[in-house]
Amino acid sequence: MRATAAALMLLGMACSLPFAGQAGAKAAERSVAGDTSAFKGVQGMETATFAAGCFWHVEEAFRHVEGVKATSVGYTGGHTKEPTYREVCTGTTGHAESVEVVYDPKTVSYEKLLGVFWKAHNPTQKDRQGPDVGHQYRSAIFCHTPEQEIAARASMKALGESGQYRQPIVTEIVGAQTFWRAEEYHQQYFQKNGLSYCPR
Repeated sequence: MRATAAALMLLGMACSLPFAGQAGAKAAERSVAGDTSAFKGVQGMETATFAAGCFWHVEEAFRHVEGVKATSVGYTGGHTKEPTYREVCTGTTGHAESVEVVYDPKTVSYEKLLGVFWKAHNPTQKDRQGPDVGHQYRSAIFCHTPEQEIAARASMKALGESGQYRQPIVTEIVGAQTFWRAEEYHQQYFQKNGLSYCPR
């Protein structure tokens, strides 16, 4: 579950380029769409929202899961309407860098997505992940239904009792709030910029 020091350094350098443009390698083709709005309201599809540090890495983790139809990175859990990346980076908007996932529950369960979430970060680090520090990098699960909340709390309890971590899990489990889609250059950032995804 722990990334190597080199992988963390690479991830930290990538997430420390807050205003990078889209110049770079051509995005690789993949069936997972980069805009969840196209799938909202589609019969049979469900939505999940997670925050686990820098959203570039987290989005890429979910894009590799069979049954995930679309992902978007953005900001949620704050008090500012239509926040920009620059505003969120100040830590004053209350938002967390998050990933919205639209998935087909007939193919992948919410519990499986929770497993991906836990593996994508260290849930014992409060308001940080690796070199990225601030409340916007907090660990959080934003539940869209009572069933998701029940599953999230059960999953966190099981992980806490597993003995995998010496420190307590600090992940927030709260109700889903307005999800503000991030600027386009953040969407599927790894694909657009030719970066390699290193699962933890």
